[in-house]
Amino acid sequence: MDMEVQDARDRSFKRKRDDLPDSFPATNGGGGGGGGGGGVDLSLLEAVERSQSTVEVLDLKTLKKLVLAFERRLKENIEARLKYPDHPERFADSEIELHEELQKLKVLAGGPELYPDLVSLNTIPSVLGLLAHENTDIAIDVVQLLQDLTDEDVLEDNDEPARVLVDALVENNVLELLVQNLQRLSESDPDEMAAVYNTLATIENLIEVKPAVAELVCEKTKLFRWLLTKIRQKEFDSNKQYASEILAILLQNSKANQKKLGQMNGVDVMLQAVAMYKSKDPKTQDEEEMLENLFDCLCCLVMPLENKERFLKAEGVELMIIIMKQKKSAYGSAIRALDFAMTKYPPACERFVDVLGLKTAFAAFMGKIPQYKKNKKERYQEDLEERVISLIASLFDGISRGSRRDRLLSKFVENEYEKIDRLVELYVRYSDRVKAEMERLNQLEFDDLEIDEDERYNRRLESGLYTLQLIAVILGHLWCSEHPGMRARIEQLLKLQKLSKEDVKEILQEYHDNIGDLDGPDEKERAQTKIQKFISAL
Repeated sequence: MDMEVQDARDRSFKRKRDDLPDSFPATNGGGGGGGGGGGVDLSLLEAVERSQSTVEVLDLKTLKKLVLAFERRLKENIEARLKYPDHPERFADSEIELHEELQKLKVLAGGPELYPDLVSLNTIPSVLGLLAHENTDIAIDVVQLLQDLTDEDVLEDNDEPARVLVDALVENNVLELLVQNLQRLSESDPDEMAAVYNTLATIENLIEVKPAVAELVCEKTKLFRWLLTKIRQKEFDSNKQYASEILAILLQNSKANQKKLGQMNGVDVMLQAVAMYKSKDPKTQDEEEMLENLFDCLCCLVMPLENKERFLKAEGVELMIIIMKQKKSAYGSAIRALDFAMTKYPPACERFVDVLGLKTAFAAFMGKIPQYKKNKKERYQEDLEERVISLIASLFDGISRGSRRDRLLSKFVENEYEKIDRLVELYVRYSDRVKAEMERLNQLEFDDLEIDEDERYNRRLESGLYTLQLIAVILGHLWCSEHPGMRARIEQLLKLQKLSKEDVKEILQEYHDNIGDLDGPDEKERAQTKIQKFISAL
């Protein structure tokens, strides 16, 4: 008898899932949003019909009714479980009724202006407490409810009510409770797999409203550990894709998170995850997006110095070169990761030369880039070009002397100075683009649109000025090598384009004047001294 009641209770808890990616399997009991589904979830439809028949106008009175009914069912369920802990058939009905009340609360997503009232009624602690409910289905109901209440479309244009709700959720330990529940979910069950996705979506929604959550969730919970375990999984699924996206969000603007994940062996895990694609391409667009997310994570991770060291020790430089040589779809992402790893880190630059990376990098610099469908994306070619230029500028910055420097300089001599020809060709193209943007800005000012100097400079940087500055820096390095052949070639090509060294000096001077002190006054002085040397030599 006990088993029959338990089975009946389980069947009544099968839910319809919506707003999930197409690649999610349909549940046995649910219709599903994008997956193409089986049967109709009658218990849920009945609950929705009942809620619609009783809730016509969503106002404070209705909110109080809903909250009162929920609190009553919650109290009954707690009492029944305490009274009959070993007899599930005696508390099964109260559990189904509690489930139905949680479903009814979803209607509140239609009135986010009532969120401050929901908070003041002190309902949040009661709802969140159910994330630790012994019945996982009840916890899953709460995850769905939280996702609905914090959904981006719901909170749009409701900034203040959204902040009140999210602050209350965070104060009542929503992050700890969500992650604790996440750790007990089994993705072999379709409903629990969907709940994993909804949990990640809720965390993303919370960060959207309150950016500080990105660091709080990593400080207070084991979310990083869960995400790394998911990323390690060999098989691809929608939750692995979402885990990669959440990880990228957590890392992108937080040095604290970057350092913490580095200490948790995060660099190794990311390298292992992208290594799966060194000689194969992702099979679907979703998998392709996941791979891009993983590289985003890797690029963010290698920003702190200690993680650059970890990247080097884990042979990240060698792996990126292998990926480039295989010429699969991760080619461009590997160049981007190298650029991040080598920026202001000479040991990575030295390793790059030692493991024969110059040949691969300069093939890309010369425009010999493998073609894929995704290359048709606007700016793919240009993004890659800018990355390679940045990478070569990092090499010059990181390798100041010795045989490695000689090998780098010799690339610009070989094949009758073809790399210098390419460098000046790029200089002209980016210079023209920046001039066109200046003319556009001047026209806007002529049309009485005020643009301050900082805004003008930023707009020009976006239009290609930063890459133009890096090209000018590379030209400065080549000129200061005092190689007569290279100097003659540079002068000859500039003259052909009706340019002179003065034009290059102007670009370098503006770059010099705008070097910031983000890395401290000493680094700023070092960088400015180097640029000044180029200006004086030209």
